[in-house]
Amino acid sequence: MSTSTLAAPTRDGFRTPIPFRGGGFAPGTNLLLSIAGLGAFLLLWQLAFAMRWVNPVLLPGPIEVARAFAKLAMSGELAAHLAASLSRIAIGWALGVAGGVALGVAIGLSTIARSIGIPGVNALFPIPKIAIMPILILWLGIGESSKVATIALGVFFPMAVATFAAIDDVPRNLVRMAQSFGVPFADVVRKVLLPGALPGILSGFRISASIALLLVVAAEMIGADRGIGAFVMQAGNLMQTDQLLAGVAVLSILGLVIGVGLSRLERALLSWR
Repeated sequence: MSTSTLAAPTRDGFRTPIPFRGGGFAPGTNLLLSIAGLGAFLLLWQLAFAMRWVNPVLLPGPIEVARAFAKLAMSGELAAHLAASLSRIAIGWALGVAGGVALGVAIGLSTIARSIGIPGVNALFPIPKIAIMPILILWLGIGESSKVATIALGVFFPMAVATFAAIDDVPRNLVRMAQSFGVPFADVVRKVLLPGALPGILSGFRISASIALLLVVAAEMIGADRGIGAFVMQAGNLMQTDQLLAGVAVLSILGLVIGVGLSRLERALLSWR
């Protein structure tokens, strides 16, 4: 019998094939549709610029933005700004993820940590991290430390929440089964809880990476002479909208690259699912 059809008896004894409907809900992606959607958006944008539906000074066309992007890339200015932003994102995100995962695991495993940690996270998480950057500048100076600390704090809290929520979502019957066989606590954590919580933790990676990208731009706009945020701020002040949108395009591309990298990491770490 085919795996794609089932057979149902009828009154005359013959069997009528029934399509198999148990494939689950698994939407995919189509590269051609993605390219077509992006192409349609750029075409409409260029048409609006060519027909002067918008002020060309305020919104240059995609061709003008592409020219500005190429000019910045060839001059080396784009690489310098991008390198400064990437270094801040990498350090701040790594510190925030390490601290958030550690606190989230502690909250997920310890009554003491949960009793102390959850109220603290609930109280401090809603505070906009860019709002406390001035005091971080007073404490750490105007240099790299205050910017990295802003990113790390912004990443820390969502990672802590994602981690302990993922641990709480691990089916407790799996934990009880391991304990009934006398598995040591450390092995229960390492072989049951952490693998079960890994999908939620990786989702936290994706959210926190986006937060890090937002915060690095905001931090660079406040106090930096290098970085994509500083470049966008400077271009806006000088009304160089083609360069401003080129900087925004760089942020969009950077977000896509980070998303693709995290998707590959998920596929590699969750290949057992």
